[in-house]
Amino acid sequence: MNHESGHPVALITGAGVRLGAATASLLHSSGYNVVIHCNRSRQSAESLAQTLNTARPNSAAVLQADLVDDEQVLELGRQAIANWQRLDVLINNASAFYPTPLDSITADDWHMLFASNARAPLFLASAVARELKQQRGCVINISDLYARRGLSNHSIYTMAKAALESMTRSLARELAPDVRVNAIAPGAILWPPDENLAEDKKEAIIDKSALKRMGDPADIAHAVLFLARDASYVTGQVLHVDGGR
Repeated sequence: MNHESGHPVALITGAGVRLGAATASLLHSSGYNVVIHCNRSRQSAESLAQTLNTARPNSAAVLQADLVDDEQVLELGRQAIANWQRLDVLINNASAFYPTPLDSITADDWHMLFASNARAPLFLASAVARELKQQRGCVINISDLYARRGLSNHSIYTMAKAALESMTRSLARELAPDVRVNAIAPGAILWPPDENLAEDKKEAIIDKSALKRMGDPADIAHAVLFLARDASYVTGQVLHVDGGR
């Protein structure tokens, strides 16, 4: 266990790679201590923590938990607070994503996709709500532009993200006035790691955005920083960072 921190502390789920890692790095450089959650990306998470701790000692920690397991979710919340005896920001970033065509959909698909995208964020928020109230902190949920638009062959995923946005609005009311709760809906930032999209399909997706270009993980990280640090009068909102899609 680390000592108490004079720095604000942020827990970022799924922070070993991709958007989560970019967010952890930016928050860290902006003065936050970061709790880097991972499940299967332990090596990447440890490497990131080592880099951040080299820059500022005792400022980054790694916690591993399977967000499908309710008890591990609750323990993640407890350990995140215990690490520096405080927690100011919860960022629900971890997300399972894969296609579920209607003719082959299973109950396991429902369980897996809802676990990381809706169920774990709710129970994790419950686990840390008291501490966030004490710190007058915030919750930031990472949604998806398709939560409102729909996406063929991904009905469970988009339903789970829609549930996450609904949770955002409900918890913004329930945890007010002490805790702000907002969400970010990214557009074309990074291509899914397990889907080999053809170049023409990628170009078609990009062409649908007003800005006609891909975004960058830093765009999401800066949006998180804005909601965490600068948006003191913003709650219950979903910020679309999608190039005008």
